[in-house]
Amino acid sequence: MDKLQDILNEITATLATREERGKPADYIPPLAHVSPQHFGIAVALNEGGLFTAGEADLPFSIQSISKVFTLTLALGMYGDALWRRVGREPSGSAFNSIVLLEQEKGIPRNPFINPGALVVADALLAHARAPRETIGEILRFLRFVSDDETISADPLVARAEKATGFRNAALANYLHSWGNLMNPPDHVLGVYFHHCAVTMSCAQLARAGGFLANAGRNPVTGRSVISSVRARRINALMMTCGHYDGSGDFAYRVGIPGKSGVGGGILAIVPGVASVAVWSPGLNANGNSLLGSEALEMLSHRMGWSVF
Repeated sequence: MDKLQDILNEITATLATREERGKPADYIPPLAHVSPQHFGIAVALNEGGLFTAGEADLPFSIQSISKVFTLTLALGMYGDALWRRVGREPSGSAFNSIVLLEQEKGIPRNPFINPGALVVADALLAHARAPRETIGEILRFLRFVSDDETISADPLVARAEKATGFRNAALANYLHSWGNLMNPPDHVLGVYFHHCAVTMSCAQLARAGGFLANAGRNPVTGRSVISSVRARRINALMMTCGHYDGSGDFAYRVGIPGKSGVGGGILAIVPGVASVAVWSPGLNANGNSLLGSEALEMLSHRMGWSVF
C-alpha cells in the first residue's frame, strides 16, 4: 500500500500551503484557541495496516463524532425501539436548532443533531441510572472498539461546554417538556457534555471506527461489535445526516459516510475497505472541518472509494 501512503503525504503537503483554513469553533473556549494550522489524517484498512500523515497522533476534542458511538451503544440496548424517540431524516437545519423540534412535537429529526444526541444520552442514562456510570460506560465502549485503554474525556472541555451550553440546555428542557427525556435535563446534559469532550487522535479514531467498515466486526481483534445489518444502517445515517445541513454536499463531493465534529475532526467509513479519520480545527460555514472535508474529497477521488 505504498500508493496510499504516497497519496496521504501528497494531500498533507498540498493542504499545508492553503491560506484559507476556516475558523475554529469560538463558542467553546478551549476549542477557540486551537491553531487552524494543525492537520492530521489516518487510514485503518480492514485487511490490516494503519497509514498516517501529518499530526495523526495528536489528540483533539472529537465533539459530535462521539454521537456515532453513543448511537451504537443505545441501539445495542434498545434496538429499533429507540426510533420511537428520534427520527432518521436529514434536518436541513443547524445542529443546535430548536425550530424543527417545536414543529415536530419534541421528536428530533435524527440522532446526530444536538437534540437527537440528547435523547440518545438520556436513553443511555436510563440504562446506567447515574451520569458518572453512563460516562464510564461510553468510555469503556470507546476503549473496546479502539483497543486502547487511554481514551478519556477532557474535564476542562466538559466544564467549558457546561458553562457556555445555554442553547443545549434549552433543547434539553424543551425535550423534557414534551416528555422525550426520562431523566433530569441537567443529568442528561452532563452525560452529553462529557461524551462530546472525549479526546482522541486520528490514529485512535480511525481504529475505533473500524467495525463500521468491517460489517460490525473489529478488523484488528476480530471481535464482534454489532451486526452487519446495524453497521450498514449506522453508515446510512452517517451519509445522510453526518454533516448536518452540509450532508448533501459532503455526499456529493466525497461519496462516503462521515461524521463531523466542531473540534475539526471527521470520521469517514469506506464500507468493506477502511475507516478514515482526519483533523483540521478550522471549520466551514456549516460547522464542518474545511480542510478535513477537502482532504477526504481528494482521498476518495484518488483511491476510487466513493460508494456511488
